[in-house]
Amino acid sequence: MLWSMPQHHDGPLARLRRGHEELVLDLLRRHGPLSRAELGGHSGLSRTTLYDIIAALVDSGAVVASAPAPAERRRGRPVEKLTLRPEAGQAIGIDFARRAVHVAAVNVAHEVIGSASEPHAPGLPWEERVDLAERLVGSLAGGSLRLGALSAIGVGVVGPVEDVAAGPPDAPVEAHPEQPDTAPGPQSPRTDLALLLRKRFGVPVLVDNNTRLAALAEATWGAAAGDQDVLYLRLSHGVGGGLVVGGSLHRGAHGLSGEFGHITVEPDGRRCSCGGRGCLETVASVGAVLDAYGRADDLPALLAALPADPAARRALDAAGSRVGTVLAAVCNAIGPGVIVLGGALAAAGDVLFESVERALTADLMPISRHRVDLRPATLGESGGALGAIALVLHESPLLARYPAPPDPLEDT
Repeated sequence: MLWSMPQHHDGPLARLRRGHEELVLDLLRRHGPLSRAELGGHSGLSRTTLYDIIAALVDSGAVVASAPAPAERRRGRPVEKLTLRPEAGQAIGIDFARRAVHVAAVNVAHEVIGSASEPHAPGLPWEERVDLAERLVGSLAGGSLRLGALSAIGVGVVGPVEDVAAGPPDAPVEAHPEQPDTAPGPQSPRTDLALLLRKRFGVPVLVDNNTRLAALAEATWGAAAGDQDVLYLRLSHGVGGGLVVGGSLHRGAHGLSGEFGHITVEPDGRRCSCGGRGCLETVASVGAVLDAYGRADDLPALLAALPADPAARRALDAAGSRVGTVLAAVCNAIGPGVIVLGGALAAAGDVLFESVERALTADLMPISRHRVDLRPATLGESGGALGAIALVLHESPLLARYPAPPDPLEDT
């Protein structure tokens, strides 16, 4: 449930106040716990107006204030953080990876309640994947999860997603993950997946590419938490990524951004699964590095060989150099402050990161070389599911029952 808000008369000043309340609640939904000073910086409201709005929201129960834990306190008066009341509901994220389902849950105060994963055989039908997701969701928080006020589920899928759909359970579906290798039945994967999820959970479904969602997760809870401009790259069996620009996920005009793995690095190189030739994915994916090394059947064997076999280090070094060159080109065009590198290949640690950083530093514009921070991802397999939750927190009309903010042109 949502706590009731104070009732106002419907004059211009009352509408303006409701708009201010909506703004503060929306900032807490998007960013999680914020101090009064941080809310002031984000909202642009005067100190007097902001404190009046916060007092009303705390009195109504919609917002709670808490002092930092003793370990987090510094000298001086403890700074209170304001959050939406955690009991107002939870958000669920599901990541349908190629061979596993990952789920996570977060409450409206941005506290992670839990996560779970389970592998499955390739080509598992969508209905069985949804069965698996439902079971995993039921295992979180002792089966006591409530969607509450959020009333939406975020979903990550493999492959391009041209649009993000959000609507009631019977609304038309616009998001369409392209996974022809795993799509059963006469319907398209997008229809199967969205309808199954809406039938099981009875709420709208927001869908996006799972790697792009991992970028949003790392900027919300992970390695780049609090940073506004983040470039994320995942090096796994495929290579892809995402951009967070100004604190929001960048999807591009047709929802096809983040395909960094299909930037050409060798014009006469190997044919790529996308139809191109010499893409980054053909030299920096797990399979490509294993082929370059030639002495290991899987990634764990390659990683185990690193301390003693120079050939294993050379294979990773070559891949890392290509990755660094691509990242520098994207940075020169986009200008992020943080680069987060994740995926299975990132388990190589310093061997990979050092080669990436060398090429990155060499190819960045000199003015940018000390302004871009390269960091390892921290969320692991739960990144896509947590990013799906972040999508709900950013996009879901959490406070839809409240009047919309006033139109500045309405009273002119």
